[in-house]
Amino acid sequence: MLKMLSTHPTEEAEWLAISQEFSDMWQFHHVLGALDGKHVAIKCPAGGGSKYYNYKGFHSIVLMGLVDANYKFKWVNVGAPGACSDAQIWNQSDLKNHIIDENMHIPKAEPLPNDDKDIPYFIVGDDAFALRSWLMKPFSRRNMTLEERVFNYRLSRSRRVVENAFGILANRFQCLLSTLKQEPNNVVSIILACVCLHNIMRIRYPGDQNILLDREDENHHLLPGAWRDETNLKDIDDVQDRNYPSKAAKQQRLYLKHYYSSPAGKVPWQERMVQ
Repeated sequence: MLKMLSTHPTEEAEWLAISQEFSDMWQFHHVLGALDGKHVAIKCPAGGGSKYYNYKGFHSIVLMGLVDANYKFKWVNVGAPGACSDAQIWNQSDLKNHIIDENMHIPKAEPLPNDDKDIPYFIVGDDAFALRSWLMKPFSRRNMTLEERVFNYRLSRSRRVVENAFGILANRFQCLLSTLKQEPNNVVSIILACVCLHNIMRIRYPGDQNILLDREDENHHLLPGAWRDETNLKDIDDVQDRNYPSKAAKQQRLYLKHYYSSPAGKVPWQERMVQ
């Protein structure tokens, strides 16, 4: 049984505030959230067969989430059986449909800082998702140019927030790292409760557990967070979405690639980080 939790903005100003936080904290602009999914292990339900059996070799329910720059879940989809891929779950999600239907009050396209070309606002994801003007993902890692490596680096800094959010969630609520014995519907309720409590803690005590987070030193080298040293939630199968990228999305990513290597969009340390 699928259940959703939506705390995403319903007004343009709220989306703009999230985007500004991504710009201020991670120097990647027009981002509305970072998207990813994880497996939560469960006991095989009666009659479940292979439905919940994932490619990693255990039975699970999937938690997919959209996270803001401060590691809060703005939307989650919980309950898809473990045999499903990221792309399958995302393609059937309410959030994707709302974005396509343009009823999310997402801000209209406007120029990036120090630029004059209108660029849409978007979420960021990994290779599991299809490239769209409203969903940017990295370039393929084969035979990348310097500009493509820079773009991937800049995008990855904003996308790490969702990995860290899952890490904090699992570290605080370690029942999610065990094999839950309850029926799937009850497991879904447990996961949603953990997500809600996580968000409350991030709002009321934003500094708590920050030692677990990835950090950067004064030279912007990544210092892996302590959550990476612990047992953690497993990634979903990252088989790429078979939907082909749209022409507009490919052009937009190319423009962003050039922008982040231009005087208008570059940061001083980026080329050093991708050599």
